[in-house]
Amino acid sequence: MNTLILKRFWPAARVFSASAAMIFIAVGSASAQSITMASTTSTEQSGLFGHLLPEFKKATGIDIKVVALGTGQALDMGRRGDADVLFVHDQVAEEKLVADGFGVRRLPVMYNDFVLIGPKADPAGTRGKDIVEALKKLSAANAPFVSRGDKSGTHAAELRYWVAAGAADRKGSGYKECGCGMGPALNIGASTGAYVLADRGTWLNFKNRGELAILVEGDTRLFNQYGVIAVNPAKHPHVKAADAQKFVDWVVSPAGQGVIAGYKIGGEQLFFPNATK
Repeated sequence: MNTLILKRFWPAARVFSASAAMIFIAVGSASAQSITMASTTSTEQSGLFGHLLPEFKKATGIDIKVVALGTGQALDMGRRGDADVLFVHDQVAEEKLVADGFGVRRLPVMYNDFVLIGPKADPAGTRGKDIVEALKKLSAANAPFVSRGDKSGTHAAELRYWVAAGAADRKGSGYKECGCGMGPALNIGASTGAYVLADRGTWLNFKNRGELAILVEGDTRLFNQYGVIAVNPAKHPHVKAADAQKFVDWVVSPAGQGVIAGYKIGGEQLFFPNATK
């Protein structure tokens, strides 16, 4: 009897199963909602995104795929429409991107600072609070210095400091560009006893310190501001503008700012939210 009933209603059962499968696929697609964010190696290698992005997903259901590059390369991704949102730290370049029409609006999110890292023995005598004087000493001593050389926000800041030191064209014979991210640059510094300009967040999360230590910190010129920009759909209609804006709105909201403030390593806060300032 059960077999007969099953045969009798099998076509309807197949229709129901197909409908259920279509509903499941639709729900699955919604839950797999995602955007691409071009950001810096410092935000990624500091561990911030591992702390921040799961909270954003909890709040919105949106996944974020991070492409970690130097800020210059991240901004180029925005210009090409290869990212939906940018999280970067070179304010002059960010404002130009917006002025050129590729970004909707730039908003400040958080800050930390740059620090000069070098051998604890500090053979060039750079230790102190003045980054400009430190670079003058590195130039005079032809001390080994690892520059990221990747058009990142950190690299742009470093070049500004060399100009301020009057040594833009005479950084010393020990100056080398690695064309790499913050973590690899610090690894080279650790293995060769070289000086490196780093963001504090990546340094605090860096495990392979060897004989390296912070030598210069506290100079107001070492301030490091981060901003967020949604890519402009008027330039690139295919970008996921609505979901990108959801991230922008969340990360500058009290909820997002609180998550940023709560990220600490060894009890030390890595980034300081300032979206409302």
